[in-house]
Amino acid sequence: MILHDFSKENSILNQFIAELRDVNIQKDTMRFRKNIERIGEVLGYELSKTLNYKDKKVKTPFGHKTVLMPQNNLVLCSVLRAGLPLHQGLLNYYDKAENAFISAYRYHRDNQDAFKVIVKYLAAPSLTNKTLVLTDPMLATGKTLENVYSALKKHGIPKQIHIVSVIGSKIGVEYVKKIFSEDTHLWIATIDDTLSSKGYIIPGLGDAGDLSFGLKL
Repeated sequence: MILHDFSKENSILNQFIAELRDVNIQKDTMRFRKNIERIGEVLGYELSKTLNYKDKKVKTPFGHKTVLMPQNNLVLCSVLRAGLPLHQGLLNYYDKAENAFISAYRYHRDNQDAFKVIVKYLAAPSLTNKTLVLTDPMLATGKTLENVYSALKKHGIPKQIHIVSVIGSKIGVEYVKKIFSEDTHLWIATIDDTLSSKGYIIPGLGDAGDLSFGLKL
């Protein structure tokens, strides 16, 4: 796997991440969603540098200009519900991309630490020979991405895979390296060291879905 960890660089991403983590600022749910959306835009721009391009002649009011244009057929796939703001950030830049959505949630039986990831809903176009962009803001254990990718395989085998996340754990990053092919790209704003006993990122930021859309039962 090809890792792009932007916590090692000085950029405006640091401000967005700091605000997402801040317990006072994150009370503003609209700003919380917007910061994730902006991170999606930044990571989407960086991702665009690895796509395939081809010359296209564009007619202007005063002549013609040849411009390099991306050629990849992209499918943006987000994990509901936390992935929606990140998806929107990518869609702001890749407005011609196809879209897929999948539900995945942790099931802790009897509130035990151990859990399994359950996938119940999937809507996706054909992925055959396309560029799949998987978006999940919190890459904690990596099991969600594993189960999501397994469910997507019935829609075809993509030509290329990119994973876009906001915050990951070292354990989760190492786990997905074993699941996805070596040429898969992981674009991530920052990586934290540890996980809690229930598999949540520490220090992380809390539950991205709840902070974006409200508490769930």
